[in-house]
Amino acid sequence: MITHQFEVLVVGAGGAGLMAGLYASRAAKTAIITKLYPTRSHTGTAQGGIGAALGSQEEDHPEWHTYDTVKGSDYLGDQDAIEFMCNEAVPAVYELEHMGLPFDRTPDGKISQRPFGGHTNNVTGKPVRRACHAADRTGHMILQTLYQQCIKNNVTFFDEFQAVDLLMVNGAAAGVVAIELATGEMHVFHAKAVIFATGGHGRIWEITSNAYAFTGDGPSMVMRRGLPLEDMEFFQFHPTGIYKLGILITEGVRGEGGVLINGKGERFMPKYAPHVKDLASRDVVSRAIYTEIREGRGVNGQNYVYLDARPESIMKYAAEDGRTNPDGTPYKITAEELLKKLPDIVDFNRVYLGIDPMTQMMPIQPTAHYTMGGIPTNKFGEVVIDDKNTVHPGLYAAGECACVSVHGANRLGTNSLLDLIVFGKHAGLRAAEYANQADFEKLPDDPTAEARAQFDGLRNGSGKENAFDISREMKKVMFDEVGIYRSGTVMESAIDKVLELKERFKHVRVSDTGKIFNTELLNGWELGNMLDVAELVAVCALNRTESRGGHTREDYPNRDDKNWLKHTLAWSKNGKIEIGYKPVIITKYQPKERVY
Repeated sequence: MITHQFEVLVVGAGGAGLMAGLYASRAAKTAIITKLYPTRSHTGTAQGGIGAALGSQEEDHPEWHTYDTVKGSDYLGDQDAIEFMCNEAVPAVYELEHMGLPFDRTPDGKISQRPFGGHTNNVTGKPVRRACHAADRTGHMILQTLYQQCIKNNVTFFDEFQAVDLLMVNGAAAGVVAIELATGEMHVFHAKAVIFATGGHGRIWEITSNAYAFTGDGPSMVMRRGLPLEDMEFFQFHPTGIYKLGILITEGVRGEGGVLINGKGERFMPKYAPHVKDLASRDVVSRAIYTEIREGRGVNGQNYVYLDARPESIMKYAAEDGRTNPDGTPYKITAEELLKKLPDIVDFNRVYLGIDPMTQMMPIQPTAHYTMGGIPTNKFGEVVIDDKNTVHPGLYAAGECACVSVHGANRLGTNSLLDLIVFGKHAGLRAAEYANQADFEKLPDDPTAEARAQFDGLRNGSGKENAFDISREMKKVMFDEVGIYRSGTVMESAIDKVLELKERFKHVRVSDTGKIFNTELLNGWELGNMLDVAELVAVCALNRTESRGGHTREDYPNRDDKNWLKHTLAWSKNGKIEIGYKPVIITKYQPKERVY
């Protein structure tokens, strides 16, 4: 057993983890452990932009951004946190610029901005340019920029270390246990403050835009320590994933003027969102696509529609919509300009589909993309453990694994990158502040005991079950029965199936007995996390008898503010899921019908 000691320990090296580590390191001895090399973290796949009301090219205000986020959340977002995030957005983007992030530029040198779904001019109701972008590689640029800053600031990195257990002593976080992938050795990281920035859990679904690393590790470790998770029923399906593959086609394509076309060659979003059309919020667009498919208007009867980004089509539909440039001239775009703005999207289609989106339409379907739920926190990244928002000492979370809640029942595009920058920063600041007045807790004689027991189970199972089969069945049942459209009887069946899979998981035995990069063993451990999270998602979804944002119940099709304007808290206790609630914080904006 190898032991390390740091004042602040960050688990995860995506945008949230790097931002937290950077700010914590300015006042405390800080380390970041990550199961991936930092620049391979999933933040790097974020494409279209980061939201901030800079007003670079047209009028915009943080208040408008705040309202759009509240409305997009289907009024389940906590408005104090949303207002905080949207006001922090403008200085956060300029800070990234000053760190060296190469944003695209307008002809006069300002940060270029493009429209994105759900972001509007609150006076006219028309789409507003709010997404600050670096081509369609915005997340990649953020990741590279922050990693460079962390290196510059002497943050200590432990790359390819898989965190497997959260250590708690006297009711406070005291570090984590991690496995070094290269040796199979367990390491104890002793810390005064622990920040989880481990990302989402999209791999519990069959078709997803998420990386293989997104297995719900952080929330699972927290849940096993008796802490609750919040709003886990709310998961976002991004409207435009490549058919069958789930690889994301950024909303930036529609921001540049792309439109959705059904199997009959019809543009269909105007009938679902007559004001903003293809730039409605993601839950609205995803449901519209699935409605077209279910009613027989998929392409050739298949489960997909087209995304049309051919320049001549973009200009045709822009003329129909009355879209103009910021100076009032008719909107025009060339293939060369699109290739410059969306190089990765063009490459994805050429490589994976053999399609040139400059001359052909792209086959797309909704793909599991982002969790609105996660580890409950306040707006400073401090983990809270009950309906009174009681802070848990020494424990913090930021990014997709956390639930602030600024996204409520549905996240607006560009707000994920903003979330991790703003709340990653404040989690790092608070963790360092806490560490500077706290002492190291005395660890038990063998802090690795519980983690070892988990891995011993995988090494010594009966071997009559196969982890891959269990994983495949879990992903299929979650996608088919706890996906975009949900109903009570179907989800009851899904829960039964997940519980059956959890029992079968007890009989899995890994065949690789080695220690060096034993990915079979670690994948088995990750499967246990995914099964725990899948059960929690399905149980919370069954419990919420309304439709709101990304949670659509066919047997309860209406939003029910009287009974369900509240957050779900869920605990795993003695093998059962227990559910409680806490109120939504409403400041300025009373719930009303969403109209796009």
